[in-house]
Order: sequence, then structure tokens, then C-alpha cells
Amino acid sequence: MTGVERAAGQGAGAGPVLLGVRHHGPGSARAVRAALEQIRPRIVLIEGPPEADALIPLAADEEMRPPVALLAHAVDEPGRSAFWPLAGFSPEWVAIRWALEHDVPARFIDLPATHTLAWGRQEDEAGPERSPDAETAADGDTGSGPADPRIDPIGVLAETAGYDDPERWWEDVVEHRGAGEGDALAPFTALEEAMSALRETYGSGGHDRDPVREAYMRLQVRAAQREFEGGVAVVCGAWHVPALRRKTTVAADRSLLKGLPKVKADMTWVPWTHRRLSRASGYGAGIDSPGWYGHLFSAPDRPVERWLTKVAGLLRAEDRIVSSAHVIEAVRLAETLAAMRGRPLPGLSETTDAVRAVMCEGSDVPLELVRDRLVVGDVLGEVPSSAPAVPLQRDLTRLQRRLRLKPEALERELELDLRKENDAARSRLLHRLRLLGIAWGEPAASRGSTGTFRETWRLRWEPELAVRIAEAGVWGTTVLSAATARTEADAVTAQGLADVTALAEHCLLAELPDALPTVMRVLADRAALDTDVGHLAQALPALVRSLRYGDVRGTDTAALAEVAAGLAERVFVGLPPACAALDGDAAEEMRRHVDAVHGAVGLLGDAPAAGHGSLRNRWQSVLRVLSGRDTVPGVIRGRAVRLLLDDGELAQDEAALLMGLALSPGTPPQDAAAWIEGFVGGGSGGGMLLVHDERLLGLVDEWLTGVPASAFTDVLPLLRRTFSAYEPGVRRTLGELVRRGPGAGGGVTAVGSGTPGFAADLDTARADAVLPVVRLLLGLDDVDENTDNHLAGVTG
Repeated sequence: MTGVERAAGQGAGAGPVLLGVRHHGPGSARAVRAALEQIRPRIVLIEGPPEADALIPLAADEEMRPPVALLAHAVDEPGRSAFWPLAGFSPEWVAIRWALEHDVPARFIDLPATHTLAWGRQEDEAGPERSPDAETAADGDTGSGPADPRIDPIGVLAETAGYDDPERWWEDVVEHRGAGEGDALAPFTALEEAMSALRETYGSGGHDRDPVREAYMRLQVRAAQREFEGGVAVVCGAWHVPALRRKTTVAADRSLLKGLPKVKADMTWVPWTHRRLSRASGYGAGIDSPGWYGHLFSAPDRPVERWLTKVAGLLRAEDRIVSSAHVIEAVRLAETLAAMRGRPLPGLSETTDAVRAVMCEGSDVPLELVRDRLVVGDVLGEVPSSAPAVPLQRDLTRLQRRLRLKPEALERELELDLRKENDAARSRLLHRLRLLGIAWGEPAASRGSTGTFRETWRLRWEPELAVRIAEAGVWGTTVLSAATARTEADAVTAQGLADVTALAEHCLLAELPDALPTVMRVLADRAALDTDVGHLAQALPALVRSLRYGDVRGTDTAALAEVAAGLAERVFVGLPPACAALDGDAAEEMRRHVDAVHGAVGLLGDAPAAGHGSLRNRWQSVLRVLSGRDTVPGVIRGRAVRLLLDDGELAQDEAALLMGLALSPGTPPQDAAAWIEGFVGGGSGGGMLLVHDERLLGLVDEWLTGVPASAFTDVLPLLRRTFSAYEPGVRRTLGELVRRGPGAGGGVTAVGSGTPGFAADLDTARADAVLPVVRLLLGLDDVDENTDNHLAGVTG
């Protein structure tokens, strides 16, 4: 029977018209629209979860903008979810829109999500967890993803036709043929014949769920046939068409559905992105080039010319020189390549080759930008506010609109000035969402001021965040109440002291005053019971940062300051004995703790200690103990000396003396090398210290040349790690100083030291050499003698 005969037979008792498609295929979408216009069915059945039937009318809402997805999640376990994405060029979306525009009923006929989600639970209990996206691969796509064991029918057909690229074969046989020319059902007939041959060879293609799903779909098609007396059109994955055409009994189909597991499920529409439609995202029913397919579907004519014009606009926006002549030449090249390759029209491969050769000058760097922005794309769909949503989602949407924080698929940076009320409110929202596990924004390093009043966030909205929001809905109906409840629960169940202090910090950042008392009570209890100095040292920096953040947010941090001071005192007492008799790895870890505590004490400033004096003075006393105790590993002793030197609590001569003692012949080479690592390594700017203090460099050089050959290979890895971390310019300067040697190259030798670079008096000749540069910087063209004298005094 031809397609025309089938269309003419749409009366009582006529069989259903099965329109087998490729999901997210623009050619299939055009063909579906043409077929529906030709056959004018009385009902349209679509592959998808039947729980979404009530959501179909929302597709006609003016606020609805594809790509979107149907999201199903288990009511009692919101993290268990599945998506059914639909783009503007998806055949299912076209079928829905046609039905709504022509006032024809539309229904979903795939296996209900209540069974699909329950199947996923059984798999989790039986083996490794599959991602929610992999669940969507069961929606009948003719492609297969990395987690999907089915064959790839498109790949098999392409290989049979002599193509090595399934995408190119599909473009040639489907995308490049005009829709609606002649019999609109002809392409579906041909595709059904091909799929029937594949099903005879491969059966269910290795996917055990397909027979069950197809049995359910056959039952729904039969019911529609009886209800509408024929006139039924079915839009489904082409792979399923032979199974739906097969004659089976109702009893046989129902027997396959007996005993299926169930969970209670909710369903709604959520925004989706073109990027998540690509296979690279992990979605099993994906496509390689959603942006390109969207262009093919929407371009009314001359798709190649329009595409290359779009590419030229993108490259111009990135400051690349691309003229209209480039576009004309690229079009000619693409058409020539298509003719040489025997293709009916230029496809993505031809246009890409033309762009690389003509617009990118053979470089793949700008071509990768074209692929990322256009071939894949960052289009983010929208759903109407009337779509079902958990209360937490509605509160978040309200806050996003009030704070003018629109979700976007393209990653962007957001600079916040916390002195401004709107920016402070944005910061609170993003921090609260992070506490709820909704990672819409990630903190980033600020490029400007490093003060506590400024924050930088990197924002990117991913469709999966809708699942995280549904999960977080169990904690409360608003972002504030949910974040408060989640933080209190996390504090009680936290495993370590550092986890609780991190929660205290986030609690202040998110401004959760109701949760802070619970967190502080747990923190005080944990701190009192924890005797591990390492844990205490890890906890202190987060508390001190919280005190600083509290200043700019106007939060009362008195209780936090009291706990921080108590932690600091316990660290001071326990650190020296904890640093004794450590192996290499433990010593390096303790060195990092010492750095963290030093930074925290510096932020605390001159806060009073429990006994007398300030915390800063108490800490400096601890550093002096660490620097001179032989039982302390060299890396910690060296770091203690360096910290005292940087704070001005240790004179240069004292530091040189301690270095000389540490590098004396009686010190084992390994311990001496560790001391050097602690003093000038670990990203502490030690390279510049050696550049500007040649006495210390001379001591290191003298020690290194005296290391016995038998021990040199043992200390070399540690020394290499120390000096390889320096900037290239610093390493080069150090090499020049060592090669020059004492007293060479115009260096000034210190009296009695034999080390170049230092003298008893100021070298006025070298100081005068900077005066022209200073005059240039200050814009002083005509400088009198008094000004010169004044500048000389300043530079001296």
C-alpha cells in the first residue's frame, strides 16, 4: 500500500499511520509536518511518557521556547529522575504543535515514567548507577549513547550504503531532500522497510526494555483506534515501527506488562539546552550538531549561504577580519567540495572545511569557536510560569526575577560589590543555593580588588539543576528555609571539625541567622573534644575568614571570634610537640598547617590571647620554638624562620646565622635540603628573596657544592621541586648570580663576608641611575637641582 492509499484509507477500521522518525532530526521534523498536513489524522500519538498528557497544552503558551524537556522524578526520591528533551526541530515537538494548532488531540503512548523510574531503582540496587540522562536513552532514539548497549541503526544503514559517517549519510538521504514533494509518506515507508530488515536481523537490538515498551505502545494504539474509529497517526522512533506494525494479541501484550515495578512520579517541563542535546553531554539520544540542525530546520532557503553568513558574524565579533568576499568564496568552496564528494548539497563537513580554509586561514583554533558557539550552541529554552513546579522552584524563580539574575546556558562571570544591597542579595542567594547542592554559581578569583566587599562568581545554568531543586525541596518551600534546615542537618551529621567550620563560614556568607546557633553549638562541642592539632589547624582559617566576611555583611560574629581565639590557643600549645618525629609526608602536611595558621593569625590581628599579650605575639613565640628545636623536621624549621623573617621579627643576620647552622657539614643532606624547601619553597616567594639577598644565596650555593656525591642524588629531587616552582625570570636571574660568583660582574662585596651584593654604605651611583625613570613616571620634564636632591633622598 502506498502512502497516498494509506492516507485515503483513514476511515473506520483503517490501520494507524506510523511515522518513524529520528529523534531531534530536522529532516524527520519537516517530513512529519508534511505528512500530518496530508493525512489530517483525528488524533496524534507520540512516543513519550503518558503522565505528560496534561502538560501538552503548555506547548502552545507564548512563554514556551524550545529546547525544553519533560522531567519526571520520583516523589519520594527526587534525585531519581529522567528527561525527555525536545528541540524546535524535534519531530515530536512538531507533532505536538501541529495537533494544538489544528485542535486535534495529542497523547503520549510510551511506557509510563512510573515504571521507567522504578526500573532505574532496580538497576541501582543490582549494579553500578546509571546517570539520569542514560535513562532517557530508552525513549526510542535511533542513535545510541555510551551507556546504551543497543546497536546504532543509522550507523548500520550508513555502513551498508558505503558511508563511514552516519551523520553524513543521514544528511544525504533525509536532510537534503525536500519535504512535501510528491507523496509525504514515501520517506516513512522507505525507512520502515529498512528498519524491518534490521529488526529481522537484530531483534530488539540488545535492549531488553524495548519489547515491554512496544507492547504498551501497541495497547495504546489499539485503544485510540477504537475510540477514534481510525484516523490515528503515530510519531515514534523508526526503530519501533516494525514492532508496532506486528500483529499480536492483547493478552500477549498485557502479559509482558504484568508485575512491572512502580514508583509515584511527578512530571513537568524544564528548560533544556542545545549543548545537552549533543552526544558529548552524555545523553544517549543525542546528536553531534544541534546548532547546525536547528539552522537547517529554521532556514527558509539557501541554508549554506545563511550558515556561512552566521559564521562570519561570529568571527567578526571575535575581532577576526572576515569580509563578504570571504563568505562568497566559502560558499563556492563548499559547493565544489560537495560536487567532488558526490553529495547532493554541501553538508556540515563541507561548510566546516570551507570555513577552515577561507575564514580561519587553515587554523583549527577559531574553528573550535565556531563549533562551540554555532555547531553545538548555547541556546537555553524557556518554560511558562504556569508549568507545574515544586514550591522551592517557584521561590527561586521569584528571586531570580527580583534580583535580575536570568539563568543562561553560556558561562559568564558576575562581579558583585557587597556594599550594594542588590549585589549582597545576589551573593546570599548563590551561597544558599550552594548549601543546597544547587551549583548554579561557583566562586572565582576576583580580577580587581581582593577586599572582602567584592565577590566574583562564574554562572552557568545546566538543565540538571532542575533535579537538584526538586531534591532540595524536601528541606523547605523557600530558598531561605531550605538552606537553613539543610545547614542545621549537615552540621549535626558532619564527620570532622573542618567540615563544621566550613559550614560556619558558609552560614555567614549565606546569611542564615537561624542556622548559626546550631552550627556554633556543634562547632564548640567538636572543638572541645578534638585533640588532633592538624584538625584544629585546618579549622582555624575558615573561622577567621568568616570573621572578615562578617565585617562587610554586618553580621554579629562575637561568638565566632571567641571560638576562633580558643582554637588558636589550643593550636599554639599543641603544635610544637605535634611537629616532633614526623616522616617526610607528615612533615610536609604539617608545614601546610603552619602556613594556614600563620595566615589566620595575621587576619586576627592583635586580638588578645587568653593569658597575656596578643595572639600574634603568642604565635611568634611558637615560631621561634619551632625554628630552633632539633626534633622538628627541617621543612618546618625552615618555614618558621622564613615566616619570622617576613614579619620583621627576625633580622637578616639572624636568618643567615640560622641558615648557616642548618646547612653546616654536620647536618644530614636530606634534612638540610628539607630546611631549604621550607625556607624558600612552597610558593612563598623564596626565589625573589635569594635574588635580593645574595648572602643567603651564597650560603645555599656553598652548601650545595659541598654535598657529597653519594648523597647528591638523594637530595636532588627535593631541590629540583623547590627551584622548579620559581618563575622562569627568577630562575634565570639566580643562574646568572651563581655563574657570576662573588665579587664578579660589578657586584659589591660585603666587608668580611666575601659575598657579592652588599656593602657597608649606600651605592649613590646606582641610586642616581633611577632618577630619569622616576622623573618620567612623575611627568617631570624640567627638574631643578632641588627636585633632583629631593628625589635622591626619596630613592635613598
